[in-house]
Amino acid sequence: MNYGRKTPTSTYRSTPSVYSHITGRSSNLQSGKSRSLKSVRIPWYQKPILKNNAYMDVQKGAMITALASLCIAIFTMVTGVFDIYCLAMAAPGSTHYGYYIISYEFVYVGSVHVRNTLIIFALFSVLFAIAVFVTTIMLAIALRKEYEKKILPWLWVFAIFILFRTLAFLFFAILNDLIFAYNILMVLCWIVILPASVYGWLLVYSLYLELADLTKLEDLAHLRMGTMASLNASTTHSLAGSRPTTPHSTVSTMPVGGISN
Repeated sequence: MNYGRKTPTSTYRSTPSVYSHITGRSSNLQSGKSRSLKSVRIPWYQKPILKNNAYMDVQKGAMITALASLCIAIFTMVTGVFDIYCLAMAAPGSTHYGYYIISYEFVYVGSVHVRNTLIIFALFSVLFAIAVFVTTIMLAIALRKEYEKKILPWLWVFAIFILFRTLAFLFFAILNDLIFAYNILMVLCWIVILPASVYGWLLVYSLYLELADLTKLEDLAHLRMGTMASLNASTTHSLAGSRPTTPHSTVSTMPVGGISN
């Protein structure tokens, strides 16, 4: 007997909280999630190489790269067509006009195979420049709408263009005489263009990875919202439709007219 002692309310008909097990599971879920995130290793090529800082904005840098890519494509097309024209006009044994306007002394006239290789490099440079021009227009639209899938064509085409133009630049710089102003100017221009192109490609690639990560997060959020909505709908349906009458319910299950006097 308690003799007047009041039973503590914490032990009197105490029932465990319905949220106690949920809290424990959620904490375990959070700890497991943190462990899983730490265990996942992202490959180095899927990490943004360049990031925003006090001196550079990746998004603005990508737009500047798109504008510079257009200029590079036009410059490559013009110089490629000019190289093909000069090599054709300065072929040994050919007659040409305009000798007093342009002196073709700077054009390579040695081995036939080497000369044909220079023509092939110039021709493919023009073709790649056209591809870069088209994909750069797609890039500008993709950057304005922040649609990362349309950035991929430019990344592939411009990467191949940089590699090809690097080989063409080395071949051009070794074979052509650097005592002529045109050859010196082309070498200096491509010494500046190639590193700038690589840096611009890295900017666009970094922005592409950031946009891809944002898209994945948005898809995950939409999936989670859809899953929670479906779970809420199923829970509401089960609570409303499962066992509508119980022995302790206040709603009578006896049919009307079932009680007879």
